[in-house]
Amino acid sequence: MIIDTHGHISFNAFKQDADKVLERTLKEDTWVIMPGTQFSTSKRSVEIAEQYQEGVYAAIGLHPIHLAEKRRVDVQEVQSENVKEEEWMTFGTKEEEFSYEKYKELGQSKKVVAIGECGLDYYYEPKSKEKRQAERLKQKSTLAQQVKLAYELDLPIIFHCRKAHEDLLEFLKPHKGKIRGVIHCYTGDLKQAEQFYNLGFSFGFNGLILKDVPALPSPKEIIGALPLERIVLETDSPYLVPPEAKAERNEPLFIQYVAEEIARIKGILPEEVAYITTANAKSLFSIPT
Repeated sequence: MIIDTHGHISFNAFKQDADKVLERTLKEDTWVIMPGTQFSTSKRSVEIAEQYQEGVYAAIGLHPIHLAEKRRVDVQEVQSENVKEEEWMTFGTKEEEFSYEKYKELGQSKKVVAIGECGLDYYYEPKSKEKRQAERLKQKSTLAQQVKLAYELDLPIIFHCRKAHEDLLEFLKPHKGKIRGVIHCYTGDLKQAEQFYNLGFSFGFNGLILKDVPALPSPKEIIGALPLERIVLETDSPYLVPPEAKAERNEPLFIQYVAEEIARIKGILPEEVAYITTANAKSLFSIPT
């Protein structure tokens, strides 16, 4: 068994075949957690997860990118060059205010295992210093509300963090030992990883570790330094397709390539990576064994 702790099967990329994708995922003894990034995708994740007795779970949250004024986002910027552009790769954000009560109601479902994906994202920032500061303050305020909800529902948090690791660390320090969670798609440096580790958080790695991204710290160095007991696997489907998959759209079954790469870095068997990271995910997200 293996668990993809971050697959967006509730996104439009899977609108036509989500059931088939999950059917072949479960058939191969692969389970998946589906984080929302808005109320609509959070709700859809819960609705999908509730159709399955086991193996499919939901997380609910508001991604920081959906707090800003309407803008176009090109997924190829976070994927790779020379990728055929599909309709779902470019989308428009829709400014949303976090509704504590609406998300709390969604969180009553037994299939909700986390709050997220939520966090800080300084990638698409306005040039004006004043607007930039206002946007960052709004992100932190919204994140604080979602952390409060995690406390109330006793759920872990799936943290998104892009070009904001120092700010997220400062934000999380007062919560040391009080909340649990994972830093999704970890792209910080080794020093920052040590600080997140000391705060008690886990680290999510996906197909990005199979790509050469000069602007980012070496994932091999960070994965090599972290104990496997603090690592969980993820795909970030439909994005970040592992090159070995030879596909245009990522999906949970491709989690095997992430496990294999971590095994190579650690010098162990992929089966051991699958076993330990699955145990980590079940413990972190309180998934029944």
